[in-house]
Amino acid sequence: KDRSSLFRSGAASKRGKPARQRGMARAGPPGTGICFKLRGLPMHATPPSPSSSPTVQLSRWVAVASTLGLILLGLLWELWLAPTGSGTLAIKVLPLCIPLAGMLKNRMYTYRWVSLMVWLYFTEGVVRAWSDKAPGNWLALLEVLLCIVLFVACTAHIRLRLKHAKRAAAPDEPTAHPAP
Repeated sequence: KDRSSLFRSGAASKRGKPARQRGMARAGPPGTGICFKLRGLPMHATPPSPSSSPTVQLSRWVAVASTLGLILLGLLWELWLAPTGSGTLAIKVLPLCIPLAGMLKNRMYTYRWVSLMVWLYFTEGVVRAWSDKAPGNWLALLEVLLCIVLFVACTAHIRLRLKHAKRAAAPDEPTAHPAP
């Protein structure tokens, strides 16, 4: 075989080593090259189907609901409830609209970066809670609360999905463990 056919079949990396020598094992049907396992976790070309665990689904929907709550709060706050300036601060909710598609498609990477991005909104809420007058300070405290809920939901979703993925990827082990 020539080297280019190895690349197309997924049997070798750019360095010419077979997948098994790189710590990767084929998890899909032979010849597909679509699914590999790296360190025991499957890596799919498309996102895996949502876990059937109710706690994973709950964390997902709490994250989506708190993101939508932050968007709605930001728009109402800046345009109607306690506007500052000419309402141009309402554009601060645009970055929150970006992860909605990834959250609804259940993409793990989206939950990871949203859990980092939410701290910008948390900081804004804390600053405005101390500096604004009523009702702006109450809205800022509501923003802080929604940010905390979003962060907890994202981290819970990530941890639960990783835990379920490890459990699904691990071979069946006997339930009884010998005493030391």
